[in-house]
Amino acid sequence: MVVLCMAVKAYVLIQTELGKGHAVAKAIAKVPGVKRVHAVTGVYDVIAYLELPNMTSLSDVMISKIQTVKNVERTHTAITI
Repeated sequence: MVVLCMAVKAYVLIQTELGKGHAVAKAIAKVPGVKRVHAVTGVYDVIAYLELPNMTSLSDVMISKIQTVKNVERTHTAITI
C-alpha cells in the first residue's frame, strides 16, 4: 500500500490594525511555510499563500506564528482543494 502525503496549501486573509498592513506583511513573509505575501486593499489588508507538509503544521503556524504577529486582528484561512 502506498500512502501519498501531499502538502497542504492555503491562502490566509488577514485584517490588521489601521495602517499596519505593510508591517504585518513584512513580518509574515519571514514565517516558515509562507511562499508569498502581499499587502492589499479591501476588506483584508494582507493575503499570504502557505505550503506546509500537513494540517497539523498549518494549524501550528497559524496559531503560533501568524495570529501572534503584532497588529494582526483577524485571520481567515482558505485551504485549497
